[in-house]
Amino acid sequence: MPETPGTSNGTDSGTAGARAVSGAGIQLENLTKIYPGSPGPAVDNVNMEIKAGELVIFVGPSGCGKSTTLKMINRLIEPTSGRIRIGDEDVTDIDPVKLRRKVGYAIQQSGLFPHMTVAQNIALVPKMIGWPKAKIGSRVEEMLDLVGLDPGEFHGRYPRQLSGGQQQRVGVARALAADPPVLLMDEPFGAVDPITRDHLQDELIRLQHELRKTICFVTHDFDEAIKLGDRIAILRERSHIAQFDTPEAILTNPTDDFVSGFVGAGAALKRLNLTRVRDVGVVDFPTAGMDDPLESIVALLRSGPTNEVLLLDPNRRPYKWLRRGDLSRAKGTLARAGTLVHDTVTRDATLRDALEAVLTDSAGRVAVTGRRGEYIGVVDMETLMNNVHELLEADRLEAAAQEPEPDEQDRPDQQDRPGGSGADGAQGGTA
Repeated sequence: MPETPGTSNGTDSGTAGARAVSGAGIQLENLTKIYPGSPGPAVDNVNMEIKAGELVIFVGPSGCGKSTTLKMINRLIEPTSGRIRIGDEDVTDIDPVKLRRKVGYAIQQSGLFPHMTVAQNIALVPKMIGWPKAKIGSRVEEMLDLVGLDPGEFHGRYPRQLSGGQQQRVGVARALAADPPVLLMDEPFGAVDPITRDHLQDELIRLQHELRKTICFVTHDFDEAIKLGDRIAILRERSHIAQFDTPEAILTNPTDDFVSGFVGAGAALKRLNLTRVRDVGVVDFPTAGMDDPLESIVALLRSGPTNEVLLLDPNRRPYKWLRRGDLSRAKGTLARAGTLVHDTVTRDATLRDALEAVLTDSAGRVAVTGRRGEYIGVVDMETLMNNVHELLEADRLEAAAQEPEPDEQDRPDQQDRPGGSGADGAQGGTA
């Protein structure tokens, strides 16, 4: 399937242009689905153009046809009428099985085959399309590493031996294994807990930043749509498009009351989902290893710029916050001293994620980690609040700029002025 050049309004617009787009554009032309016996179409005459390398979100009320529209792209559901183009190819009339092998597909609860190992699940499509064994093996290792799972640890496990978040990561790895230009995702994170969901969203943002695939993603969660989408298609009944625009445009200028209902209250605060931790000031922080001599940690605490250090485990992952006051409880060992690190955020986390993590910690900071959980730095409350104030001020200025100028007749100083717009004035009258 040929690639189509294109650009994205991407979540990391500062560097998106420097990365090659590996996705293909998608065009839906008059796409319609009518089920036998139904009084009307489930999807009615949808026209949409998705750019190569974009992550587009379909969001709308239950039963509006968003999942049906998604599944028609890879013809899991056959269209009643209309055309589908991926890149330069009209895929409406080709073999649907071959089409699905060229389009990645990830669903809720991963859809992994329980009798296959992680490696066998990921290798499934490359094996079907005839990749050599050595290439498949290499690709499995690459995919596991890509989604942040240690190949040596997870290669031979079965789905039942994985957490929900790990299963979803493997599901994404399987969908990407044959390097498809298009990835379809149908509420893939809907069945996991909120913390895991946040981490999976961050992982998808990171993957898209690296891979630049064309991704169509269905969700019922508007906050998730804002966080992930380059553009959002808000769908009415029968997949009629109410608004198809960037998250910023939808938050600041919803087209009608239906769209405003999705935005809800607090649009300015929802914009915290549009800025990433990597875009704000991540600073270094005094750290020490758990196995470092106690004397050196004590010296660091006493001479450092802050009254605490962050202890890292052997894999350089944040483990404990250790304050000067904790030293009295150390008694030759750090086993009982300090406070375990409960929350971390990645560089791809949103400011909203970071703010929530900071607010749950009275010390007012959160550790920032890399793809394998390794320590990168710290972001603090002052930095986050400065950015919140900048967003609110920008919204205030934008709202003021959009207010219409008062008409001449509405200006008080014109009412009593000779020749003004009063009842006897000549100016402002009808010629």
